[in-house]
Amino acid sequence: MTAGRPAPEGNAAVRTFKARRGRLSATQRTALEVLGPGVDLPAGPLDALEVFGRVAPLVLEVGPGFGHAALAYAAAHAAHDVVAIDVHTRGVAHLVATVASTGPPNLRVVEGDAVELLAERLAPGSLAAVHLFFPDPWPKRAHHGRRFVRPDVVDLVAGRLRPGGSLLVATDHCGYAKQARAVLGAHPALRGGTCPRPPWRPVAGYEAKALAAGRPVLELRYTRTGRDSGAVSPTNAAANSSRPTTT
Repeated sequence: MTAGRPAPEGNAAVRTFKARRGRLSATQRTALEVLGPGVDLPAGPLDALEVFGRVAPLVLEVGPGFGHAALAYAAAHAAHDVVAIDVHTRGVAHLVATVASTGPPNLRVVEGDAVELLAERLAPGSLAAVHLFFPDPWPKRAHHGRRFVRPDVVDLVAGRLRPGGSLLVATDHCGYAKQARAVLGAHPALRGGTCPRPPWRPVAGYEAKALAAGRPVLELRYTRTGRDSGAVSPTNAAANSSRPTTT
C-alpha cells in the first residue's frame, strides 16, 4: 500500500511525518498483506467511480491513527466517500482490519504520504473536505518547517478542495495552533477560523489524552472560496515552499 513517488508539487523533500513502523504482530501483517488490497486504492490517479462505484463528495483524512474519526465520519455520512491515509503501519493495519471486517463500505485506507497522494493522485477540485486531527506537532523549533500546516502544503490542499470545500484542523499544541491560524488565515483562497467541535468525532486517541491532561483543543475550519487564485497553482506552491515558516 503506497501513495506513490515523491510529489512534484510542494516541498516534497521536507517530510511532514516521521515513519514509525516498529514490529508488527502476525495479525497486523495479515491485515496489511491479505486484507489491505481490498480496502486500498488502485495505483495511479484516483477514479472515484471505479473505487466506490459512485460519484459522491470525497473526504480525505490525513493521519487517522487507529481510525476512530475516519470510521465515525464514514458511518455518520453514508452519502460521502472517505480516504484515510497514514504512514504509521500499526495504525493502518488496525484500521484496515476493521474496515475489511465490518466496514463501512465508503471508507478506503492508504499507507503512505498524504502530500504525495494530494499532489499525484487527486485531481484539482476533487475534495469536499480534508480532515487533519491532532497532527504531529513537531515541537522543536528546528522542525517547525515539517508541520503539515505550512504554506506549500496548504497551497496544495487548497488546490485539491472544490469551491466550498473545507479543511478541518484540530490540535492541542498551542504552538501548532498559532502557526495554523497564521498560515491558513494568510492563504488567499481560504476563509475561516475557529469553529465548534464536530459532533460526529469521538473523543479518543490524542484528543482523549489532551483532555485528560487539561489541555484545550483548538478547532479550525477554513473553506475554499469560489474564485480562482494563483496561490493554488503548482508554480506558486513551489515558490511558497521556500518561505520561512513562523510560529
